[in-house]
Amino acid sequence: MKALTMTAALLAATALPALADDAATCGTVRYSDPGWTDITATNGVAAVLLESLGYTPDIATLSVPVGYEALKNGQTDLFLGNWMPAQQKFRDDLDAAGTIDVLAQNLEGAKFTLAVNKAGADAGVTDFADLDAQKDAFGGKIYGIEPGAPANQSIQAMIEADEFGLGDWELVESGEQAMLAQVSRSGDSPVVFLAWAPHPMNEAIDITYLSGGDKQFGPDFGGATVHTLARKEWVAACPNAARLFSQLVFDVPMENVLMGKILDDGADAKDAAKEWLAQNPDAIDTWLDGVTTLDGRPGADAVKAAVAG
Repeated sequence: MKALTMTAALLAATALPALADDAATCGTVRYSDPGWTDITATNGVAAVLLESLGYTPDIATLSVPVGYEALKNGQTDLFLGNWMPAQQKFRDDLDAAGTIDVLAQNLEGAKFTLAVNKAGADAGVTDFADLDAQKDAFGGKIYGIEPGAPANQSIQAMIEADEFGLGDWELVESGEQAMLAQVSRSGDSPVVFLAWAPHPMNEAIDITYLSGGDKQFGPDFGGATVHTLARKEWVAACPNAARLFSQLVFDVPMENVLMGKILDDGADAKDAAKEWLAQNPDAIDTWLDGVTTLDGRPGADAVKAAVAG
């Protein structure tokens, strides 16, 4: 796959031994899901791969702050959803603790910032600085995701600092699906909300990403990379599984497909992943290079057999 970066390839080739058998204690792999469909999709891919290799995935639904604490305290082994730079403060905390390895940059080309629907763009809002003049049309509300999410915290800080004149606006916190349902219900009424790619919302909704939010979300409309983090102790104890995750690298089109299956078709994340894997055997060869099953058999063959059934 094009998304397999040279950095990830070098890491896989040099940092972790090939065909490394894991102890039976590595059989359960614990990781978390903040309730975002993109991470649910990639977690689903990981679960299918792990199960095909004889491991048991244990996925806990945890908010972003709680998920990072769980990783820091050894309650989970991995996190596939470290969005940077939006989650920089959590990374700073983990880096200071010295207990975490960055196994891979698993996605590039992502973005994450405020956006408006077609009615909002038609009202002339294309930049953060345009919002306050249209406060009444927007109801003075900005729709965010789940409470505690770093993006929500950035919005709340912007409101409290009265940046762009938004000091009297309200942040409405909800989950991803509730937020998107609000956008869908808005019809011809302007609405401003958190938007990101990859996500099928970019196909289903006429979205205009707002410029001007570099301070809050970073340049290039909150341009982001996503990273896989793991506990150092787990990496050392379970080198075979760690090698898999060091090579597990995605791309935006792939995630859009998987997320569409989950959101639009109601598919289970693992079912969507299994279907995609069956149609993309080259990805299996890339991700499973040098990886074995838990009992030491060739990993790629095991995964191909599992998804073909």
